[in-house]
Amino acid sequence: MATLVSDSILKNDASGPVPVSGGLGTDSYYNHSFFQKIAANGAKDMIDEAIAQKLDVKSLLSSSKTIRLADLGCAVGPNTFDAMQNIIDVIKVKCQTHLPTSPMPEFQVFFNDQPANDFNTLFKSIQPKREYFAAGVPGSFYGRLFPDSSLHVVYSSYALHWLSKVPEGLEDKNSPAWNKGRIHHASAAAEVRRAYAVQWANDLSNFLNARAREIVPGGIIVIVTHSIPDGMEYSELANGMMYNCMASILLDIARRGLISEEQVDAFNLPTYAAPPGEFVSVVENNECFNIVTMGESNPSPWLTDDVHVDMNEFVNHIRAAMEGMFNKHFARDIVNEMFERLEVRLSEISVEMESAYKDKIQAFYVLQRM
Repeated sequence: MATLVSDSILKNDASGPVPVSGGLGTDSYYNHSFFQKIAANGAKDMIDEAIAQKLDVKSLLSSSKTIRLADLGCAVGPNTFDAMQNIIDVIKVKCQTHLPTSPMPEFQVFFNDQPANDFNTLFKSIQPKREYFAAGVPGSFYGRLFPDSSLHVVYSSYALHWLSKVPEGLEDKNSPAWNKGRIHHASAAAEVRRAYAVQWANDLSNFLNARAREIVPGGIIVIVTHSIPDGMEYSELANGMMYNCMASILLDIARRGLISEEQVDAFNLPTYAAPPGEFVSVVENNECFNIVTMGESNPSPWLTDDVHVDMNEFVNHIRAAMEGMFNKHFARDIVNEMFERLEVRLSEISVEMESAYKDKIQAFYVLQRM
């Protein structure tokens, strides 16, 4: 199934996302994030190969005896620990191959997310015996986080499709991008999608500008993110169907007088799945990074004719990642009802949902600092 959520939601902005559900409880993101892990693993071999081929350890270790990595959008685990250890393992093999007589470098890993992220849970669950020094770095990755030329490898999985804020005009009745009756650009007017695309491009540009200062020449950025083939309508995807169901349920609740339609009109999810063409355009305009490798993959290779979606588990995953955003805007009992009804609604359209899971709706990119 197409993963809809992220290993992080990054900016503590009044109009932007809020963190995933913290803690280690049964409803926590920690215990409801294996779909994201499965999706990211779909690109693992190609990413490993790119790092092994392009990361020049001889050059990097000529000026530093420590390799520094950062996971931007780490959330609360456990996926971030697996991803960082995997990259370290790839680098160690390359060091053993190309520098067989040199001592193995030390490794330092920075775990980044917004300040409101549950870093307590993150570090309570980290392995006490590990091959790296660990540190937490709070802040939005759409701005500077580290000193100049201090990082060698940056990783970000299912984070860059979250916007820093809701796009301009979506909640303005006088704007052509007013998104009345919807909570996303799926099935919305072209002006709405354009507003999302502009905000996403601005955010990615800011992300790259910040990393251009922080990453050493020859350093690498690895990005795994929700995507969509160029030219495809978002409403054709299972994600789009789900967002439309959410909006419909909220409008149903409004018709019962428990909330107002204006409250629904004022709520928009700040998430945008950019097609590869838009991503490449922003990178090329930045002029600080080369695209070493890129590709599209299926985030749900396990979904077959014999394996179907468990809608209860699926909604639990969605809730663990998104509930905070809904709670910021609607009363808790409204949010509870929305998610309870969402499971029923998605079960009713499960055939349509499963037929809408598309290949090539996950993208991966490996960028190298020039």
